[in-house]
Amino acid sequence: MRWAVILTVVALCVGVPGAPAAARAGGAQEVCRITDPAVVEASGLAALPGGGYVVENDSNPEPRRMRLFYLGPDCSVTRSVGYPTTARDPEDLAVDRRGVVWIADIGDNSPLTGGSGKRRDTIALWTLQPGAKSMKIHRLRYPDGVPRDAEALLIDGAGRPVIVTKDPGGEVYRLDTPLPTDNAEGAPLTLVGHFKPSHVGTENPFGFIGSALITGGAVSPDGTRAVVRTYADAYEFDVTDGDVARAITTGTPTVTPLPGEPQGEAIAYTPDGNSFLTVSDQQGPVSILRYPVDRKPSPSVRPAASASVPAPASPVAGPVRDRRARGALLTGAFVVVALGLVAAVARRVRRR
Repeated sequence: MRWAVILTVVALCVGVPGAPAAARAGGAQEVCRITDPAVVEASGLAALPGGGYVVENDSNPEPRRMRLFYLGPDCSVTRSVGYPTTARDPEDLAVDRRGVVWIADIGDNSPLTGGSGKRRDTIALWTLQPGAKSMKIHRLRYPDGVPRDAEALLIDGAGRPVIVTKDPGGEVYRLDTPLPTDNAEGAPLTLVGHFKPSHVGTENPFGFIGSALITGGAVSPDGTRAVVRTYADAYEFDVTDGDVARAITTGTPTVTPLPGEPQGEAIAYTPDGNSFLTVSDQQGPVSILRYPVDRKPSPSVRPAASASVPAPASPVAGPVRDRRARGALLTGAFVVVALGLVAAVARRVRRR
């Protein structure tokens, strides 16, 4: 949530164009509306095989409000589950083929992005078995020991968690050792590669920067596809032999624009795998939206490492539109580079 505050300020200061917060996402259908006041800042979403949904609250100064919520088909809360101990910053959800719910407690906002400065040595995954009343915790760590902010969790065909960091050019990590439970020391993750979103131009509140930050992920119910999203777009990959990390780091994505979402972070598949579900990390009533997935080949999309998709048409006259587009790209590039340099300096200082 703190990222959104910083990005909004940056967008206003540098003049990056963004969609108004109240704009209805183009092409989306409202499935239902979450009105229960207990659900705040829903940053993770998953569809349940038997119907209904599950969401979790983002970081909140009141630990008692950080819970996992089960929703009916109409988005009404049917039950909730608390954490056995205090969660730090839950950011994503997944439901695997066995029906196990995974909560990704992997966020880590630093003072550079409006956070408290309590950088964490380990991250955590929480699991809730079908029918269980209490969660189990599984602590992990990055191989170099340097904290990162992440918001995307996917579970591959072998049941291994895959985590994608939020920064532009996100790092893709996987757990290649057995999943520990109730451990004090974090089990080391393996760096598999990188995913660099580059489909710019889709309207979102944070402009160019919003097109670059990774905020969620999901795997289709049959395991043959995986999706990673930004504030602006969804990138879907074909998955071979259940290897989700390889698909994300080497595959060619199909891009589905998610325009105008106030702060779109979560993404999930419908039980039939033919549509995406999203919800915004916002206070107050929020809607679960459904986007049909167009899987036609997109010749303008290259492999993930160098993908480039043209911006959608604008009603602005040609020369003016081109100048504005170039200006926005240059401004956004400057801000992204600046943020990258600041992050690099921060990591260098932490290593000393």
